[in-house]
Amino acid sequence: MLTGFNEAFIISGDKKDEILANCKDDAERKRTDELIRPILRGRDIKRYSYDFSDRYLITTFPSLKIDINKYSSVKNFLEGFKPKLKQAGEQLTDLEKEQVLKHAKEQGINISDGDLKKSRKKSNNKWFETQDSISYWEDFYKQKIAWNRIASKKQFALIDEGMFIQDSMHFFTGNHLYYLSAILNSKLFSWLLGLIVGEAAGGNAGNSDNIRNLKIPYPSIELEKEITKHLNKKSYNEIDNIIFRLYEFNYEEINTIESE
Repeated sequence: MLTGFNEAFIISGDKKDEILANCKDDAERKRTDELIRPILRGRDIKRYSYDFSDRYLITTFPSLKIDINKYSSVKNFLEGFKPKLKQAGEQLTDLEKEQVLKHAKEQGINISDGDLKKSRKKSNNKWFETQDSISYWEDFYKQKIAWNRIASKKQFALIDEGMFIQDSMHFFTGNHLYYLSAILNSKLFSWLLGLIVGEAAGGNAGNSDNIRNLKIPYPSIELEKEITKHLNKKSYNEIDNIIFRLYEFNYEEINTIESE
């Protein structure tokens, strides 16, 4: 997802706690806690899982049509970044500049005279909203598989419900996620993706079409149970062997794949 200014919208756990502590009452604190969601960066994605780096996203997506006045603590925090959140063509009055600079200083936010002249890309979004509308935001609340599209080595993490991801990644939701996670992280598919996209980072090497077009057999109930069992035990070599058998690879073919 594209925020337009990560420094404002992606915050630490300590800053989240501070914002929650500054809410007017319990009702606002509950609303605000739901608004600030955990987020993963590309570097947090690992094979099968992820490392949470205690980063959170303020999810003021335009598609949510949020009334920022119901989130006074969030509004107070974001106002310190207002010069950097304005859109192309927008100007702050001298009084607004003075107020923003004072507010930023109180919050420990660095705002220079040059920042007052900068702006985000022109859109119909309000100043406190992210750049991207995120019309599919509900999918972030589902369990999903995500990967870093710009990394040279493709690793697919099974992500818990409610976790958001940055725009350096792709993801999908749906059924059979444990099975698909095992397939995509297997030696066979790591080798196959190496043939398809190579080892170059960036560009379209990890785009969604390369993953969408992979031929993966629909699992039986027994196969899915067996793979899920080995996933829970982290018996990844057993999973590789199951997948080699699934695709009916012989010993020489397996040895070629494992040796590269």
